[in-house]
Amino acid sequence: MKKPILFINACVRQASRTKQLAEALLAKWGEPYEEVRLADIAFPAVDEAYLTQRDQLTAEGNLDHPMFDLARQFARAKTIVIAAPYWDLSFPAMLKQYLEIINVVGITFAYSEDGVPVGLCGADKLIYVSTAGGPYVPDEYGFGYVKALAQGYYGIDDVRKIEAVGLDIIGADVESILRKAEETLID
Repeated sequence: MKKPILFINACVRQASRTKQLAEALLAKWGEPYEEVRLADIAFPAVDEAYLTQRDQLTAEGNLDHPMFDLARQFARAKTIVIAAPYWDLSFPAMLKQYLEIINVVGITFAYSEDGVPVGLCGADKLIYVSTAGGPYVPDEYGFGYVKALAQGYYGIDDVRKIEAVGLDIIGADVESILRKAEETLID
């Protein structure tokens, strides 16, 4: 079975510039992809009951449980594209919820005997696509968090960011900024 491209869409606006940029990347590749539209998912509360159930299922080795569908989908992808607009020094909360749900021992990562995370994901790369209205977009909050998880837990070493910033500054040439970002799209 051919490993799919996974498009994780954390955009909520119909005319999202982040989604536009991610879709340009996906169109450039010209391959079919699976889309996970996070706005359509009713995420469970990651509370004690949820964690107890997850821990029990993983201890039993019951990794086929529907609770782990998103984690298995993420782990089997060959390439992952995350479209996440830059909001309030980070990304939309639903992306954090998604990441909490896919962090499953035995599916997306395991621990070595020394307690060090070992990645179990098959993706060769993860591309983080983002846009921002202003120019202040430090990596450590949004992209940096995703990169740390991808490299430190999932075993995805090739993690890149494509971004277009300054889109809402008065007088900004939005189309030109987006075109420049599209020029950096990865083959």
